[in-house]
Amino acid sequence: MDLKLIGAAATDAERRAIHAAAPAAEIEIDEGRAITGGHRARSLRHLLLPALATVQGEIGWISPGAIDEISRRLSVPPAEIYSVATFYALLTLDPRPERVAHVCDDSACRATGGEATLEALGDRDDVVASPCLGQCDFGSAAFIQRAGAPDRVIAPATASAVEAALAGEEPPARDPTIPRRSIDILDRIGTAEPTSLDSYREHGGYAALERALELGADMVIDEVTDSGLRGRGGAAFPTGVKWRGAATSDSQTRFLICNADESEPGTFKDRTIMEGDPFSVIEAMTIAGFAIGAEQGYIYVRGEYPDAVSALQNAIDRATEARLLGDDILGEGVTFDIEIRQGQGAYICGEETALFNSIEGFRGEPRQKPPFPTEAGLFGQPTVVNNVETLVNVLDIVLLGGARFATVGTENSTGTRLFCVSGAIDRPGVYEVEFGTTMRELLEFAGGPPDDLTAILLGGAAGSFVGPDMFDLPLTFEDSRAAGVSLGSGVVVVYDSSTDMKAVARRIARFFRDESCGQCVPCRVGTVRIEEALARNLTGDAPLETGLIDDIDIAMKDSSICGLGHTAATAIRSAIDLGLI
Repeated sequence: MDLKLIGAAATDAERRAIHAAAPAAEIEIDEGRAITGGHRARSLRHLLLPALATVQGEIGWISPGAIDEISRRLSVPPAEIYSVATFYALLTLDPRPERVAHVCDDSACRATGGEATLEALGDRDDVVASPCLGQCDFGSAAFIQRAGAPDRVIAPATASAVEAALAGEEPPARDPTIPRRSIDILDRIGTAEPTSLDSYREHGGYAALERALELGADMVIDEVTDSGLRGRGGAAFPTGVKWRGAATSDSQTRFLICNADESEPGTFKDRTIMEGDPFSVIEAMTIAGFAIGAEQGYIYVRGEYPDAVSALQNAIDRATEARLLGDDILGEGVTFDIEIRQGQGAYICGEETALFNSIEGFRGEPRQKPPFPTEAGLFGQPTVVNNVETLVNVLDIVLLGGARFATVGTENSTGTRLFCVSGAIDRPGVYEVEFGTTMRELLEFAGGPPDDLTAILLGGAAGSFVGPDMFDLPLTFEDSRAAGVSLGSGVVVVYDSSTDMKAVARRIARFFRDESCGQCVPCRVGTVRIEEALARNLTGDAPLETGLIDDIDIAMKDSSICGLGHTAATAIRSAIDLGLI
């Protein structure tokens, strides 16, 4: 491949960062312009996002010289590198301060002071408004990018704490989230030491993997199928069906991906598990990889979760040292490795096919289906994608049996479910409840709804606003579907009379406008037009154009490539129906 380079030189620091993230291919350089690397060089394209992220982290921005150096290393044209780099919100191609604060002003933080923090910080070039940072249980949050130093999260985030971090002070350590209610899958959090493999094993860790190896791959999938476990990320697809589809494929190369790109506004349950019980994620992935016949797994973690990344990497390292990961696991001849990939600020990468593109070094744009991931997923091979909560349920299923797991909950919604309760509530946090628990009961665990309740956002920005008439709704897949709402990723954001619901609705519309990948016209144009319609109503005397919003919603549902377009107007429509806007 001939590469037309920009002609800029990388600094020594940039080269060191790039070389650390992207091992060299065998390449030949012709007159400093044409580079021929062959298959070996082209096969390294999947290192593009790690290389970009490393430069961003070490230098604070990605220069033309860095782009040229990455191009040489990976045989990717500079134009394509530019295209990928500009796709992600946490990467920048322009010089900027060494420390930048991303302060959340999303739907949950608006109920707890996030917008006030932004206003107090004023107009400065090192502070930007951010979509949800997954810290809603703390009330407000800021994500601090620091060139040459680890990124940090401040939660709760006051203006003074953010200013101190930007001035160079070390941000205060964030207290670990202690779940407010646990039944099964959260039991170790706050009890076992999350950095210690010994502590994890003392609390029952790795008994499930040993049991899985005794059962064999087919029987593990049978147990997962018998359990009725459905995906906890929003789609609720039967997990056993997905695993069986990949396991019976003709290809001998298969992949497992743990989707930890938890970017739905109001969601923080997966972060809680990754930070508080990281070994459970690694063990569950190992069982899943064994069951489907995969030797390589990836955890795709959102870039705004530095503490989760650190906890998971430690767990991977300790498990590998103990031969619980890698080659010949527990002496049973099983091979399975796990690699962490960090997202860089793109909600759409939570969609499984967009996630494949991101890992492979392309823009995080969804792919058309079929083929489905279990047929042709990552690198064109059969791939299973499950989120964190789904996977950790597998530990109990293997230990107790699928039939016993299915006795909890309801016939079509088995087991327990994690809900992220935040907003105008006394005890925000993660609540584990049996499927079938009512909305009223869930809210009582968190201190009860406020007397001046305005609405509840159920399912996140892609979900729906509901009122007190939904208090007795059993929280199951079937009951929520019958009521015309969705549990989504388990978001429950409570709003009282102090919240400007019109502003919340417009923020949701702006979120989808910003997060649309732009690949398909209905979503690219429709999300902008909905935000514009709300802006005209909120900033002027124009009546709300409900007919226009309805038409756009129908068009996006009918013809968008992926779920982002299908659900971009759902919360807005529900807000209109409830008279909130």
